[in-house]
Amino acid sequence: MEPTLASAQYFLFLTFTILSLTRPSPTFQAMALTSTRLVIKVVHRDSIHSPYYNKNDNVTNRVERAMKSSILRFTYLQRKVRRSLPDPDFQADILPSVDGSMFFMNISIGQPPVPQFTVMDTGSSLLWIPCLPCKRCSKQFGPIFDPEKSSTYAYLPCNSQFCHYAPRGRCNLLNQCEYNQIYIHGDPSVGILAREQLIFKTSDEGSAAIPDVIFGCSQENGNFKDHQISGVIGLGFKKLSLAAQLGSNFSYCIGSVFDPNYSHNKLILGNGAVLQGDSTPLEVIDGQYYVTLEGISVGEKRLIIDSSIFKRKTWKKSGVIIDSGSATTWLVQQGFEALRNEVQILLDMWLTRFWYNAWALCYMGTIKQDLVGFPAVTFHLARGADLVLDTESLFVQIQPYAFCMAVLPSYAAGDNITTLSLIGMLAQQNYNIAYDIYGKTLSFQRIDCELLDD
Repeated sequence: MEPTLASAQYFLFLTFTILSLTRPSPTFQAMALTSTRLVIKVVHRDSIHSPYYNKNDNVTNRVERAMKSSILRFTYLQRKVRRSLPDPDFQADILPSVDGSMFFMNISIGQPPVPQFTVMDTGSSLLWIPCLPCKRCSKQFGPIFDPEKSSTYAYLPCNSQFCHYAPRGRCNLLNQCEYNQIYIHGDPSVGILAREQLIFKTSDEGSAAIPDVIFGCSQENGNFKDHQISGVIGLGFKKLSLAAQLGSNFSYCIGSVFDPNYSHNKLILGNGAVLQGDSTPLEVIDGQYYVTLEGISVGEKRLIIDSSIFKRKTWKKSGVIIDSGSATTWLVQQGFEALRNEVQILLDMWLTRFWYNAWALCYMGTIKQDLVGFPAVTFHLARGADLVLDTESLFVQIQPYAFCMAVLPSYAAGDNITTLSLIGMLAQQNYNIAYDIYGKTLSFQRIDCELLDD
């Protein structure tokens, strides 16, 4: 897992109907492009292809960043869920910083194309890019998009039906649809809703473009501390998200959360997304994705847990979110303690405890050597779907000589009001996770992500 980075083909196969690249007409083209299958290379934060790459970085640093980021992420999601008066324009903070996000995408926008390095996030629903003229914009890695220089740019007029879906939308004196996307923590993104082509590189070093994508042309977005991020690809499901514009399906496959060398991480957008494997009901609430967790097993042993603790009850502000922004998994107290106690029974007799913090369960040793033969942990979801976690998904090597369980108690984030749980990316790695929004189904298939190249 140390960064010994081999060169790898950066962008993967992309197949879909290439539409006309003329300047957008006043009538927006249909969002549900049924023939679209867009396969995008997902860039690990610590990959050699990332502007964040540091040759002196090591796995301990990466894990520490991810753990801190997961705590912040879950805290923000708790704060969003517990709001007594839900605001449909309100989003959880995506933490667009050098320490806060793990997976990114390289895209280009406009004609001529301008490269952008964007955050992949299922916790927000708006695609936005910094634009000129910038009244108050963060410096960034690479050029800022200038709409005046693009032949395919067109702002959304106020009479557009999609203007009604703009976060805190309003009409300005130039008949432009303005938006104001606020976040729990940090500066908002403020600008104009517009249409533009997004450009992706194909595996044969060619390129293909999707025209008429609605995005936020952000003229105010604060001053992020790292100056590397240049926009957000929101995959939460609302009318203006990229997922909604390319149909009702998308999927992602992450081979290893902590391995920047893995070159087959990918996001598949559109109705060509692979919907295979076990499936479970999916609920979309305020742009967040909820699933129903019914129980947990360690090996063949089903843990004694009241399944009602995981059910979503609005008045209790509870439920189980599946999320791409947190590396770790979070469980409400009864579920966490049942799993922790069973793991302790299996490991205490032959491994020495390691203190990391007051609520993490940690041991001296290494996952690869000391957990050989440890039973798989299974999350039993509704409709008989099983998400199986091997040792690399259940534990994390926090030091060369110590590891911890990568499942944390919800109360550790300091919120005793919500009874929220969250399935994080470590639990999802080595799976193709597929979202069928209109079908209200989440599918997941254990697979080598490389097999999705074709």
